[in-house]
Amino acid sequence: MNRKITPAGKAGEIRRLLKRQGAGEHAQGVESFFKQEGIRSHGWYTGDLRRLAREYRRSIEKELGIGFLIEVADQLFNGCFLEEKVFGVLLLEKWTDRFEEPQFALFESWLDRISSWADHDSLAHYLIAPMIASHPDRARRVFGWAKSSDRWHRRAACVALIQSTRQRKLFAQVTRLANLLLADEDDMVQKGLGWLLRETAKADPQRTVPYLLKIRHRAPRLVLRTASETLNPKLRRTILGSDPNRTLANRRARTSRRKAG
Repeated sequence: MNRKITPAGKAGEIRRLLKRQGAGEHAQGVESFFKQEGIRSHGWYTGDLRRLAREYRRSIEKELGIGFLIEVADQLFNGCFLEEKVFGVLLLEKWTDRFEEPQFALFESWLDRISSWADHDSLAHYLIAPMIASHPDRARRVFGWAKSSDRWHRRAACVALIQSTRQRKLFAQVTRLANLLLADEDDMVQKGLGWLLRETAKADPQRTVPYLLKIRHRAPRLVLRTASETLNPKLRRTILGSDPNRTLANRRARTSRRKAG
């Protein structure tokens, strides 16, 4: 008698394989890198993980259907190990054009399971972002995330718009979101916002550069540095200007040296 295959059973099979074939030394390196977050790793390199996910995606979709595939991914994104969560995303990344509102709501709920920027960016950039790019009306959701007390929801608000801005879409939403998050002191959010503005500047410099000049006196230094990375050096210097805190520190240092001399 054949045992019925369930999403939990298939996810368990994948977990055992990830554990068995991972590289212990690489796992130690990953866990050391994410020491503050307490991340656990099986020690897989991204290329190898992607190839294995592609094999499972084709097999499961062919034999059991996309609905089953989504359930397996949902099981994996509940995992304790980084590779399990990333594997769940990789199972689904090629099918985002087939997903609709129930799947978008499911992926949005996964934001509550985030433990680091690695699983966060995998989810936000490869599942949520393309679904917003294909249906721009979904972008309204990011403004709710931007007001969340959870840093990962606020970062997701930024990362989820990157694929849209690369297609020169949603400029008004990007600047509205940036205005909401300019005062955010969390470095993970600032890096996410800087990333979004950098991609916007690459895709649409004519509108983005004036915006960066407009906000340069109130935007965090980290946001401006990241946002202006791909601009020409002269324009980048103009946007960055002088850092008031650094200038004051330099003045104090010079004064101290003069007094000591």
